[in-house]
Amino acid sequence: MKRSLVLGVAASAALALALAGCSSSKPADAASSSTSSSTSSAAAPVSSAPSSSAASSVASSSAASSAAASSVASSSPAGSSAAAPTKASKNYNITFIQGVAGDNFYITMQCGILAEAKKLGVTVNTQGAPKFDPTLQIPILSSVVSAKPDAILIAPTDVKALQAPLAKAAASGIKVVLVDTTVNDPSFAASQIASDNLGGGKAAFTAIKGLNAKGGKVLVISVDPGISTTDARVKGFEDATKADSTFNYLGVQYSHNDPATAAQLVTAALQKDPDIVGIFATNLFAAEGAATGIKQAGKAGKVSIVGFDAGPDQIKALKDGTVQALVAQQPGTIGTDGLDQAVAALDGGTITPKIQTGFSIITKDNVDTTKDAYVAAC
Repeated sequence: MKRSLVLGVAASAALALALAGCSSSKPADAASSSTSSSTSSAAAPVSSAPSSSAASSVASSSAASSAAASSVASSSPAGSSAAAPTKASKNYNITFIQGVAGDNFYITMQCGILAEAKKLGVTVNTQGAPKFDPTLQIPILSSVVSAKPDAILIAPTDVKALQAPLAKAAASGIKVVLVDTTVNDPSFAASQIASDNLGGGKAAFTAIKGLNAKGGKVLVISVDPGISTTDARVKGFEDATKADSTFNYLGVQYSHNDPATAAQLVTAALQKDPDIVGIFATNLFAAEGAATGIKQAGKAGKVSIVGFDAGPDQIKALKDGTVQALVAQQPGTIGTDGLDQAVAALDGGTITPKIQTGFSIITKDNVDTTKDAYVAAC
């Protein structure tokens, strides 16, 4: 059984419906300081609660959506050497630590993990903090390590802060697999599985170009620096924009995962550069805030937004016209591959050190037929 590595981005008139990606999200209840924890045996997968917060809507033209659909890039996963085990040699105890609890991206990843756990005959416990924050994730990791599981699957919330704690966990004999995000030196990890976030950023630019054939000024609204996935998305977008002389890249601004801050940044940016034609928002809350900022600046329907991920809120935002295109990842595949690699490492089997999954672009033209949307529960 083979798993997928991403190929290069290929231009396509009809969007491929092969999905992939990663998220750094605001929690469903940011005021909560408790962690989320669930345990699933091989026979009994469980589900998590979906994130709340519906995106606000702005006007969008179907003509623009069609233009994006005809010129945007998408990727198709190709076969790789990542062989999946058919059965674990024993019922291993494995913990999955999400980047943030209640996020549809990580729920979809959890569903992939739980389905694979049932097939392999292992037990998976899922935990996650209510915010994508290393100061909240590290105590969870410490507690998990003290329980001495056989393996840990984790989406590190910071490339620096999680480095030492994870290296220490691996040194204690626990197999560590990094899913979605990574750290500065992942040499301690048995395997790393993530989306092609660099390619996703390039695809986001291609989507904006499809919506603005004449070019113009473009801006990125991201979360915070130091998160491997969103940093890669920004770089991919930046590289693609700078390679096209018809577009003027205005740089990246950070919203700290707060829609209100994103709205303020976009409103200020449009006051300074009222001729901005497109904004790449690297996650849901950046997109939500960007849409609000555009509306407040009186530019609704005149500035294109391309968002990242395809949870229920993002799909609603696309249908409402808050965003004009979404870059979708494959969190289920990331989870499945991650568990496979953990079991292979525990059983002394063949390990693939690095696996990269693909992504697709969703617009209004294919949103009703795509199978790439994330789920709110398993």
